[in-house]
Amino acid sequence: MTRGLSRRALLGGTVGGLALTTALTGPAATTATAATAATAATKTAGAGSRRGAVGPEPYVPVAVGAGGGPAGTDRVHVLKIGPDTAHTVLVLVPGMFGAAGDFRLLARDLVAAVPGVQVWAFDRREENLADRTGFATPDPAGYYLDGHYRSQDPTAAAYTAGWGLARTLDDLDTVVRMAACGGRRRVVLGGHSWGATTAMTYAAWDFDGRPGYRDLAALVVVDGGVRGAFKGTGQPVSDSPEQVRERLAAIDGGAVFDMTLSGVGLGSRAESTQIWYQLAGWYAHHDPAGRSVLQPRLPDALRPSSPLTNAGLLGTLVDVGFGWPNDISVHSGHLADADADGVRGWVDTGITPMSRVAAAYAGGPQPAVWEWYWPSRLSVDLDVADPYVDTDLARSLGLRLWHAEALDTPLYAFQTSYAKGTIVSGARDVVTNSRIPYGTYETDNGMTHLDPLFADTPHNTLTRTLAPFLTALR
Repeated sequence: MTRGLSRRALLGGTVGGLALTTALTGPAATTATAATAATAATKTAGAGSRRGAVGPEPYVPVAVGAGGGPAGTDRVHVLKIGPDTAHTVLVLVPGMFGAAGDFRLLARDLVAAVPGVQVWAFDRREENLADRTGFATPDPAGYYLDGHYRSQDPTAAAYTAGWGLARTLDDLDTVVRMAACGGRRRVVLGGHSWGATTAMTYAAWDFDGRPGYRDLAALVVVDGGVRGAFKGTGQPVSDSPEQVRERLAAIDGGAVFDMTLSGVGLGSRAESTQIWYQLAGWYAHHDPAGRSVLQPRLPDALRPSSPLTNAGLLGTLVDVGFGWPNDISVHSGHLADADADGVRGWVDTGITPMSRVAAAYAGGPQPAVWEWYWPSRLSVDLDVADPYVDTDLARSLGLRLWHAEALDTPLYAFQTSYAKGTIVSGARDVVTNSRIPYGTYETDNGMTHLDPLFADTPHNTLTRTLAPFLTALR
């Protein structure tokens, strides 16, 4: 979902969000009432679900190689959207802390726009570690916030120290070859954020003498990539030999899970923030106009001072207007005026309706939008892969980036305001230094990093520009 937020950015977003939430205790700049907003959100959600219906959406387990984990972890999952008869399969890889559910809404839009395309959303093996059973109960907040769920203790999960890029790409290779169906279907590989980086490394990877790009008809990178793609975010990669040694030493010392999201202030465990966000989505999806179940349980520093609906609370957690970093925000709207009971709902005024965010965040319980346990080793490897060349450092980590100059598949690159232009500049650099026949480059600076995943169909520039690129491959 996100490449990785600096602690400074997260804490800055928390403070900004708190200040704005407190400031909004007065009348909102709208004439809509909370009741009207809730009714509109419910109607929008219903219309969206009917419009997005594209048939069954199976979530399929796929057996992969041994990774040293407990029983049940040697598998990945694929969310399939669109007809099995499709001649082109778009395999999408989520970004850091992201999961297959990130792509459900986007996939529905693409399948509706491009006949003959099926979308496979990839879930890494780490998803097997999450206990999502509580989301199938009537009271998920009690299950998770009262500590009834199964949490992963890093000291008992030393096996994840080996779950780096090589492990992920071997797993992804199984999925790509399955999608190709013995060469009977074209496979386009893409991803969002660090998922885009993963897709690019797959193309340059050496699979025992077989270059990854030979399996692919095209590449799609969405707000991510290589060759300095993230430079414009102000969060440069940490890939010097000294930094890598320090990070590997920390992993050897037991820091096997990336703890970046703990900086949000919603808990100190690897999965705390992800649980809160999925809970907020679950209640906003199932009862958008009801009084917020989670608000009384929020940490004091993040609790809005006026009572909110479930949809209103989710809005304060994800809307860019509340000070959250671009990485984890969307352009949705604002809080409504208080109703007769003093409760404030949500008003959609932006490109990403809160009902779509809620539907995505709510999960099923599977597949979900958030990955709970991101391996620290995967973060190290993706940083080292950024130069997209076969370096001594890359080789020392077992990264087989041997075929970047030989890439010969078309490339589509999409960027938002997130990286201030370096997503496309990185993609152009890849094209210039390879045999890629052509690149398609699109920009929408009116979007945040997450808007392309959840924006309403008429306002989603990614859908509108990616569809003709996929159609041209036919």
